[in-house]
Amino acid sequence: MRMTIGYTIESIGYVVGAQGLVSFASRTLFGTEWGWMHKVVDLPSAAYLGIVVVGLALVVGGVKTRKTPQPQKAA
Repeated sequence: MRMTIGYTIESIGYVVGAQGLVSFASRTLFGTEWGWMHKVVDLPSAAYLGIVVVGLALVVGGVKTRKTPQPQKAA
């Protein structure tokens, strides 16, 4: 179960982090809106870097949850 939850959290983290990075880059470098993040929230460009950090935190949390050793059952 922990492996499934870890992979799920990690996958969500990748999507959130990528969307934050794409939104930041598109606004800062090109002055346009890419991705779907701008349809959900309207944030200043620098705030999208915070979204990237949240995505990275989810990835790290998912990996740690996935790698937590399983308790041994007594026979």
